[in-house]
Amino acid sequence: MKKTPFTDLHISLGAKMHEFAGYNMPIEYSGIIDEHHTVVDSVGVFDVSHMGEFWVKGPKALDFLQKVGSNDASVLTLGKAQYTCFVNEQGGIIDDFIAYYYEDEKYLLVVNAANIEKDWDWCVKQNTMGAELENASDHMAQLAIQGPKAQETLQKLTDIDLSIIPYYHFTTGKIAGVDNVIISNTGYTGAGGFELYFYPEFGLSIWEKIFETGKEFGIKPIGLGARDTLRLEMGFCLYGNDLSDETTPLEAGLGWITKFVDNKPFIGRDVLEKQKVEGVEHKLCGFTLIDKGIPRHGYEIVNEKDELIGTVTSGTMSPVLKVGVGLGYVKKEYVKVGTELYIKVRNKNLKAEVTKLPFRK
Repeated sequence: MKKTPFTDLHISLGAKMHEFAGYNMPIEYSGIIDEHHTVVDSVGVFDVSHMGEFWVKGPKALDFLQKVGSNDASVLTLGKAQYTCFVNEQGGIIDDFIAYYYEDEKYLLVVNAANIEKDWDWCVKQNTMGAELENASDHMAQLAIQGPKAQETLQKLTDIDLSIIPYYHFTTGKIAGVDNVIISNTGYTGAGGFELYFYPEFGLSIWEKIFETGKEFGIKPIGLGARDTLRLEMGFCLYGNDLSDETTPLEAGLGWITKFVDNKPFIGRDVLEKQKVEGVEHKLCGFTLIDKGIPRHGYEIVNEKDELIGTVTSGTMSPVLKVGVGLGYVKKEYVKVGTELYIKVRNKNLKAEVTKLPFRK
């Protein structure tokens, strides 16, 4: 298994480790529920160095992004980030990613760890215009400092005024004594905070200083288990569960990152435009269990007549709400908020209700 700059540290701290996307990653430390509440109430640190990073450079960089991405990269200004996705010829999602407008004619794409090789091959194949591509995944590390005390924790380590970095914006500068760190007001928890990108050799020094300044707030390391429950309470999609090569952005409720603007003939556009006009047969929705139970990936969703209408893609017991919540694709006539559904759990039909996202307000 691959290691991040922090793998040995995770092991020394007693983390429960498991393979994820080819990496030996921490699943939990003090327990998923405890770690979840730490992020919601204070501040926690995630090692997300397994994520992939591609640089797109040169005079054809924007043309490349407009071809491969569903969102409109032409509206990006320097220092701004954008959520978008790669779409295949059938309209399916190859991966969702964040694009950063780093400098003139230079963008950083941050992709999911499990899809690095697939995404890279796709980008190389589609680079017919001759943009400069660089796979920097092995030369970049990342920490996500998340929670309501994240800004206070990090502000002690930099002269940059973090309060003036808006959501989905970033800057590059010195933090924790390290130069050229990308400081991004993004995250996957809904609790606020920043993601830091830096060279791997500075990782342990940055980690140590963050934990020193966050000590007064009860800062803790957080594993991938709580990362999943946090994102699910916000209704954020996870590739491989809620998104796939067979699901389109419109089916996944991601029409807002699918821009049919002039001079943007992105891959799969014709299929998605047709789908927008004709509508979709299935759509992703959030649901809350009324009956006691925990929904899980792959469970069947049925109506009151016990007819199959969909499938659970993600589910958990919400640590904050203390009820079962989940996401799933259902037939379009069942996606309205308040609609009654049933989740098959061990041959029992547990009553649920379609819920407006996010679950955790």
